[in-house]
Amino acid sequence: MLLDVKPILHTPGKQIDFQFELDLSQVEFAGRYPVSRPVAVSGTVRNAADVLHLELTAQTVLEDVCDRCGKAFSREKAVPFRCMLAESLENGESDEIELLRNGAVDLDDLARTAFILAMDTKILCSEDCKGLCSRCGADLNLGPCSCKKEMDPRLAALAKLLENK
Repeated sequence: MLLDVKPILHTPGKQIDFQFELDLSQVEFAGRYPVSRPVAVSGTVRNAADVLHLELTAQTVLEDVCDRCGKAFSREKAVPFRCMLAESLENGESDEIELLRNGAVDLDDLARTAFILAMDTKILCSEDCKGLCSRCGADLNLGPCSCKKEMDPRLAALAKLLENK
């Protein structure tokens, strides 16, 4: 979505509100496609003392799989993004300033980039997820497994001494 900001470009105190949906269902994250619903993007561009400030929030519900226990779950994801808009830069590049093209800003590109960069690299169903037993595959969140603890091979000689008693 291209947003024309020319009407507020030189009018301090004015703002433009926007809202649209973004389709990221074809974007792959670690072999999965967790964005099955549209991403709702809403925000404002406001002129404060002849400086354009853009604020947006991109939010949706993700369909994820826990990296520890393998359980499928849904979770809400909201990504805020802020930057300033300018017609040109005098001192080279800046991460906090986006350039306007013919008085317009590409909101699709900004929201897509912000959302993708904010995706988690480690996905957990809960902060205290215990995962699966490495020997039998039991879900340790449901309780302890029935596996006998394996002896550290470096302590095998000591274990034999205990068995003799």
